[in-house]
Amino acid sequence: MSRFTLPRDIYHGKGCLEELKNLKGKKAILVVGGGSMKRQGFLDRAENYLKEAGMEVKLFEGVEPDPSVETVMKGAAVMQEFQPDWIVAMGGGSPIDAAKAMWAFYEYPDVTFEDLCIPFNFPELRTKAKFAAIPSTSGTATEVTAFSVITNYQTGVKYPLADFNITPDVAIVDPDLVMGLPVKQVAYTGMDALTHAIEAYVSTLNCPFTDPLALQAIEMVLDYLPASYKCDMVAREQMHYAQCLAGMAFSNALLGIVHSMAHKTGAAFSTGHIPHGCANAIYLPYVIKYNAKDPVAAKRYAEIARRMGLPGTSEKALINSLCAKIDAFNVELNIPKTLKISVLTKQNSKKKLQRFQNLQLVMHVQDPTHVRSIRQLWKNFSTVHIMEQK
Repeated sequence: MSRFTLPRDIYHGKGCLEELKNLKGKKAILVVGGGSMKRQGFLDRAENYLKEAGMEVKLFEGVEPDPSVETVMKGAAVMQEFQPDWIVAMGGGSPIDAAKAMWAFYEYPDVTFEDLCIPFNFPELRTKAKFAAIPSTSGTATEVTAFSVITNYQTGVKYPLADFNITPDVAIVDPDLVMGLPVKQVAYTGMDALTHAIEAYVSTLNCPFTDPLALQAIEMVLDYLPASYKCDMVAREQMHYAQCLAGMAFSNALLGIVHSMAHKTGAAFSTGHIPHGCANAIYLPYVIKYNAKDPVAAKRYAEIARRMGLPGTSEKALINSLCAKIDAFNVELNIPKTLKISVLTKQNSKKKLQRFQNLQLVMHVQDPTHVRSIRQLWKNFSTVHIMEQK
């Protein structure tokens, strides 16, 4: 038996942030990241809408990129004192991911990260609060997923938390919030969304419910991401919807080793940070070529290329066309082709890449790829990029 889970309600369209005033409750805590939502006026609007709903509102601000264990515990303590019945998280993936983890510790103060790191091992939530998510970037899709990623900076390990319990109750996908995104963020989050959709389609857990969502998301990203990067606001809106569709697909089909490695890359580079979407974009064509050694995966990659109208009469030619398309997108979006161009130096590259491999094996892998395959891929990848620097 399989399961397909989405938020109860997904509101979309310009101005749908206003839907906050229709939530029913007494207290809401509003979790946000840096200052962009405040500077653009969206934080005040969200707070006022919640007050219109008759709720007392408390702000928890300053969630950092790649949220830490310490931030999660601090937020949970604030929630335990305030006792909200709605947790509203607004911003990029970081504040929403952090709020999901805070939610668990708020309702179950004695639970540990070690407990939560076991996939699909969360206690039953919604005993104290419901959850609404409002994305301000077009990539992570955490507003519709059963996942959260929290970083332990002392160990350099990212914890992927996975449980259908942390799928939000309400997602508000308002394109107004992404109209002012910097173009670099448009590029990185857009390639994150493309990676979500491709990995979901090729996942061993793909199904008839996830495939249409993944294919539609891929098509929309290929159609709209370059224009969104060039500040076409119609395309910017469509990308906001595309990333949400990709999230619905991967939340139920899960992901692969592109994401496994990208999460570890960000954790390993505590200095010289590589944004998650950038790491995905760098790794994606390499992983496609590696995974295509498997005949089942190769057939799925070729099908993506065929559905997208890419050239090729053979399976191999179609896969090469898909990789070439991704490479061309990376060039157009000014995304580096290698880690060397991003942050690696000749002196530290081998040490860092070896650390990636060690860190990777600490992580609960979200797909059934064997440890041996992960080791081999890291060996191939590190060899290529260390040789490029000689």
